[in-house]
Amino acid sequence: MRFEFLPVALAWAAFERKNGVRDRREFLTRIRKYRRDEVGPDPVIGCIVLTEPFYFAESAWIGAPADWPPNAVQGKTYDLLRGEGARIWEEVRLRLASAREVPPGGELIAAASTGRPAVVLNEARPERWAEIRSRLGQGGFRVAVTGAYHRRCAVTGEKTLTVLEAAHIRPYAEQGPNDVRNGLLLRSDLHRLFDSGYVTVDPDHRVVVSRRIREEFENGREYYRFDGQRLVNLPRREERPERSFLAWHIDNVFEVGR
Repeated sequence: MRFEFLPVALAWAAFERKNGVRDRREFLTRIRKYRRDEVGPDPVIGCIVLTEPFYFAESAWIGAPADWPPNAVQGKTYDLLRGEGARIWEEVRLRLASAREVPPGGELIAAASTGRPAVVLNEARPERWAEIRSRLGQGGFRVAVTGAYHRRCAVTGEKTLTVLEAAHIRPYAEQGPNDVRNGLLLRSDLHRLFDSGYVTVDPDHRVVVSRRIREEFENGREYYRFDGQRLVNLPRREERPERSFLAWHIDNVFEVGR
């Protein structure tokens, strides 16, 4: 789904045991085993974020490519139409077809746990896979939003990763998807104000600050300076906040106590 360079602290916070180890200490031990450079307390590592992976039983495992170099760590690819790539693709296709009772020559739809289609795999034309947006997990959402905003707060431009949080515009509990377009990377205090309805962002990406901060706390100078300001940091166009989610937040969270 995505590749990001992340400090270990964030990688562990986002996925915990899904990183494949029991705790953060073991995570660091594994990294130090393979890294030749000096590894500090919070090294940056490359993270490949997978969504909806599937696993075969050991009895159905597929043999490694005959020409696979044992010391390869990156950059090795295979053409699915010829050679070892075609052989592996065919074995994957047959196992999936058997498991899903898909007739040979048919089209397989790998469904998400939510019942939504994730990837359409046409075994006759693997070079024409059609990827459909699938639901990210919470950890994947956090990493995707952090990467999309280049590790900078959307409102302030703050770069201190420890205080940055991935905020849902429409909350997950309110059927808001774990989609980058439903996310904002915010400084932790702004995240709390956003979730509480004291701050919102309009569909034109302008910050709106509620008068409730002044009325309820007799303060808020730090936040009113952002009122009317356009977001200083936005992702590329296809990952920017979706207008419908922003409108939902204004109508259902911000306006309630405005």
